[in-house]
Amino acid sequence: MTQTIAPRVRTLVLLLLAAACALLAGAGPASAHAALTGSDPRQGAVVDKAPAQVSLTFSESVSMDDDSLRVLDPKGRRVDDGRPSGTGGTTYSVKLHAGLPDGTYTVTYQVVSADSHPVAGAYTFSVGAPSETSVSVSAQAAGGGFVGGLYGVGRYVSYAAFVVLVGGAAFVLACWPRGSGVRAVQRLVVSGWLTLTAATLLLLLLRGSYTGSGKLADVFDLSLLGEVLQTKSGAALVSRLLLLAAAALFIAVLFGAYDKREDEERRDLTFGLAVGGSVVAAGLAATWAMSEHASVGLQAGLAMPVDVVHLIAVATWLGGLTALLVALYRGPAQTPVPTAAVRRFSRIAFGSVVALVATGTYQSWRQLGSWTAFTDTRYGQMLLVKIGLVAVLVGIAYFSRRWTAQLAETVPAVAGQRQKERVAASGGRRDDEANAAGKAGAAGKTTTAGKAGAAGKATAAGEAKAAGKTKAAGKASGTGKGSGGSQRAAQLARQRAAVDAARQKRQRDADPHRFGLRRSVLAEAGVAVVLLAVTTVLTQTEPGRTEEDAKAAGATSATSAAPATGAVTLDMPFDTGGQNGKGVVRVELDPARVGANDLHLYVERPDGTAFDIPEVKVALTQKAKDIGPLPVAPDHITTGHWSADGVQIPMAGDWEVAVTVRTSDIDQVTLTKNAQIG
Repeated sequence: MTQTIAPRVRTLVLLLLAAACALLAGAGPASAHAALTGSDPRQGAVVDKAPAQVSLTFSESVSMDDDSLRVLDPKGRRVDDGRPSGTGGTTYSVKLHAGLPDGTYTVTYQVVSADSHPVAGAYTFSVGAPSETSVSVSAQAAGGGFVGGLYGVGRYVSYAAFVVLVGGAAFVLACWPRGSGVRAVQRLVVSGWLTLTAATLLLLLLRGSYTGSGKLADVFDLSLLGEVLQTKSGAALVSRLLLLAAAALFIAVLFGAYDKREDEERRDLTFGLAVGGSVVAAGLAATWAMSEHASVGLQAGLAMPVDVVHLIAVATWLGGLTALLVALYRGPAQTPVPTAAVRRFSRIAFGSVVALVATGTYQSWRQLGSWTAFTDTRYGQMLLVKIGLVAVLVGIAYFSRRWTAQLAETVPAVAGQRQKERVAASGGRRDDEANAAGKAGAAGKTTTAGKAGAAGKATAAGEAKAAGKTKAAGKASGTGKGSGGSQRAAQLARQRAAVDAARQKRQRDADPHRFGLRRSVLAEAGVAVVLLAVTTVLTQTEPGRTEEDAKAAGATSATSAAPATGAVTLDMPFDTGGQNGKGVVRVELDPARVGANDLHLYVERPDGTAFDIPEVKVALTQKAKDIGPLPVAPDHITTGHWSADGVQIPMAGDWEVAVTVRTSDIDQVTLTKNAQIG
């Protein structure tokens, strides 16, 4: 039975791991956890003169270096001084060069949010009027590429290894102390420690490139590593390595001195190991809590210890489940997992689920903030997937508890006398024949002696000589068989040991309740693999509360009263074909937003001097919404200058501005140009 199940187990685990990797691969680069909530100039604005500086405001504190905030002219050249200055940790500004010409400028930023995730983006604004630009903003991303994917895999592996390490050790210490001597369980916990150590070192090396250039060559840049060590994330990774050194000592005692102690002495050592292991596990969990989501935002002082409890509960449940799975499938038949250990783990797992529900509810409220965020944000959608997987896991665990309640101990019992009888029965026909020959020789010797006394010395001597030859031949034959028999006996002993082990496994697995438990635990472990993958993606996703705040800030900036620097200027050359029919019309709409606007219109000759024309008319049309044309009749103010106050624009969007210029009774032309308003 075991031989038919094991290949299925390996296939299922490989498929689940592949699904988890596919889920991670589809997650893409880490989403911004600090959202851009404001900027000056704002995105898409057209200002009449170049600003002295550009400032950005984020939803939470961020860290920057000299290259984090850049402003590029239409040709892609930097026009900032390269020294961002911050106010309060959320707003940063950079000064611009003086005398910038008209055109479209690109603002790019790449920062690291307080919860350790890189944030990148770009937008444009224009001075005077929009122009063509050689700068592409479509490829602005943070935490992507090969390095980003490798970093994501490292995060997943570190979470999984933490679960195996902490949960496996807790299962041995709290549920099955005799499991400390089982090789399969030992290998599982030690593998968790080795994997977590290797993943932590990998994350430490990748961190600088992950939050910076994203180039693989920068992974080995020692200067970047030095900068990482000065950050909160770097300090957390180094602290994790130090705590893993303490965990190595704990593992050595658990699988060394603890395993060799008698039951009475083991109880005394259990308390010390439980206290020390709990401290190390809480410290390892805190390295995540103090550097990621829980460390920033609402109620950070409460959120961090809640996150520690959440992580330890996950590890105790899923890690203990993994240890139980290994013990059920790979443990020796001589020491099967006892019913008491399985039932004890069932109670601990139930307590872990209760802790997960309580801490998870608090975390969901903190990260989402509203019911609509469940469906309107990516974080909420991923959280719904996680909740569904946990519900499935709890359902499977319910069936595991039913199998545990019906579980019967199956301890193989082999009687020593019956084993001896089997050894004697399988000793070989030749050994039996040799024993019979020896008995016959002894009987013959006695008969010969009797005949010698009755028949005379000659006959006795003859029979004695014959008996001596027979005995000598028997001894020689017995010696040869003894040498070959010992080798055969050793071979038979090995075969009997293999047969006994197979029989014991069959006896152990013959219990239908134990077999059902193994299948349900395997299903739980499979769902747990996918659950860990979803959790890893969730920690790299922008919280729903932050995403909704960013959307609200963007909507406010688009509809609220914008500053006067949001004016739109349009230059339209004209030629009516008549005398004095050439010139340029300049239309200024201030502040180019929804609601009331001031419109100024200037008419100049090709040499730049202002002049009057008989008539000028303006109309606004939004073709996408079938609005307009909305006529505007500006008043003549002075030579070459017309103005209209309170021009109402009903909605934001792409508006067509049409200007009709009449230079004589018969010469006129209508000019059109589009402008983004609102």
